[in-house]
Amino acid sequence: MQGEDDLRGLAKIMAFMRAVSILLILMHIYWFCYGYFIDRGWTLEVINKILGNFQLTAGLFSHTLYTKVFALVLLALSCLGSKGVKNQNITWTKIYIALAIGFVLFFLNTALLKLSVNTATISYIVTTGLGYIALMVAGVWMSRLLRNNLMDDVFNNENESFMQETKLMENEYSVNLPTKFYYKEKWNNGWINIVNPFRATIVLGTPGSGKSYAIVNNYIKQQIEKGFSMYIYDFKFDDLSTIAYNHLLKHSDKYKVQPKFYVINFDNPRKSHRCNPLNPDFMTDISDAYEAAYTIMLNLNRSWIQKQGDFFVESPIILLAAIIWYLKIYDDGKYCTFPHAIELLNKKYSDVFTILTSYSDLENYLSPFMDAWQGGAQDQLQGQIASAKIPLSRMISPQLYWVMTGDDFSLDINNPKEPKILCVGNNPDRQNIYSAALGLYNSRIVKLINKKGQLKSSVIIDELPTIYFRGLDNLIATARSNKVAVCLGFQDYSQLTRDYGDKESKVIQNTVGNVFSGQVVGETAKSLSERFGKVLQKRQSMSINRNDTSTSISTQLDSLIPASKISTLTQGFFVGSVSDNFDERIEQKIFHAEIVVDNVKVASETKSYQKIPEILSFVTEQGEDKMKDEIESNYKRIKSDILNIVVSEMERIKNDPALQHLVQK
Repeated sequence: MQGEDDLRGLAKIMAFMRAVSILLILMHIYWFCYGYFIDRGWTLEVINKILGNFQLTAGLFSHTLYTKVFALVLLALSCLGSKGVKNQNITWTKIYIALAIGFVLFFLNTALLKLSVNTATISYIVTTGLGYIALMVAGVWMSRLLRNNLMDDVFNNENESFMQETKLMENEYSVNLPTKFYYKEKWNNGWINIVNPFRATIVLGTPGSGKSYAIVNNYIKQQIEKGFSMYIYDFKFDDLSTIAYNHLLKHSDKYKVQPKFYVINFDNPRKSHRCNPLNPDFMTDISDAYEAAYTIMLNLNRSWIQKQGDFFVESPIILLAAIIWYLKIYDDGKYCTFPHAIELLNKKYSDVFTILTSYSDLENYLSPFMDAWQGGAQDQLQGQIASAKIPLSRMISPQLYWVMTGDDFSLDINNPKEPKILCVGNNPDRQNIYSAALGLYNSRIVKLINKKGQLKSSVIIDELPTIYFRGLDNLIATARSNKVAVCLGFQDYSQLTRDYGDKESKVIQNTVGNVFSGQVVGETAKSLSERFGKVLQKRQSMSINRNDTSTSISTQLDSLIPASKISTLTQGFFVGSVSDNFDERIEQKIFHAEIVVDNVKVASETKSYQKIPEILSFVTEQGEDKMKDEIESNYKRIKSDILNIVVSEMERIKNDPALQHLVQK
């Protein structure tokens, strides 16, 4: 009731102002057209005295402009309380036309007073009146349109815009991205400051949303400029690798010890270094062999990720782990490579089990297989062995064997004495085969870099779901104190859940500190919207009847960035949040902005990029290409090594009385 009384009181004040404004115009016409009225005897002495006093005290009638301006001010104020009507076809074009007509008729008719003709005076009176009416109509329309301004913001852009970080905050580890964001009806310049990249980063977005171009590429460039050692998984080789190689050439002076650039590429041995991920020097326990076997088998059989712990999932993993550990302890690990493990697994299982169980370290490890063998459960045993053989047989490739049996470098990429930039390349056409081998490199690198006292390092995985990265959740959770920055790029949370399982996917989602998201839809958009929280927003409701427009404005908590906005983001626009440090507080951690990329500069840099050079030409001094011969020779040597191992080991067992029982079995 009190609110209604206030509105009624305000309406009365506005009506009074308009009445005074109209009265002033009438007095203005009477004063400046006095000669016309006196000729017709249309004057009153009382009015003359009142106008004379006005002139003496306020000087309102000393010039035609003063009265008109004063009357117009009162009219403008009175329009603020104008009532609405049912017709809502008011546009700014109509308002501008009414204002223009009113201004011309109301202010530009003064010259008519200088004419002594009666028709000129009548014209002045008519134009002043019509001009006043046009201005009054324009004012009323403008008031109604401005009162309804929230109705124009149909997508709620104003309510959902917010102030973002405008200050650049740099430190020795930070990644800083320039932005443009919309706030208070204008575009502002800002910054996304990832002051602590060691709290991990995920970059989401549908294909073409700009993940790599705007964010991942900047991570690579800025972290090289700040002296990070780096591991890059390049799904579409050599997109990211070329950027890393050329940026390292320009900024190698940022490192205390000059880093070396290495590439793993199964497609082209000429442009690939050779590295043994099962290097025996870095395998200290049988659990390392188990981790390696686990990674390989789950990359080859993605459906097993959801069945971890099942008998026919664990059995082949244990068998492969036993073979790997056997190669580690045999002859000081001389033959401890992944290709040798594949070849040994494909030998007669009676020979393999006899050899493996002759070592006390492996006897208990293989007890499930030995029980099946000794109990005559041949079908079960064949099933267990086939579960390991069949997927691994897809990886029998001379080129893959070549790359994985060399020793050009070790995987401790953040060794302060030998820092490395390592790029591993996949191929979308062969990802099912290559992902298992690359996953093995991943798991070994995770073990080696997550240690204290090492160089600051970065792990950048673009298109994460194309590879199973065992131990990733643990790396994110524990690597912060060891200065390991993890950046993961993928398209949608559902991909992560499909390929990593629900539990591990949730851990990854909830432990990262920095989140970037381009356009995503569905549950991912809803999850992100909830993560960004709610903010107090204005709401307007309007009721229009024949005589009046009733407007009410309320406030309520609503999503700061709703899921619908996230699902319709333009290319290059990202939403997200960043984490801060104790001594580097970021007041506004959430952002909704366009990440600014200097396209001209990027195009110029790309144009001047050098191709990654050949590492080994295979061409002799006589100009003969020996690549095929050398790779084939390496392939045959591995097979020969395993054949010799089986023969010599079986001979050893036969000649050892303590092991005779194994031969009899």
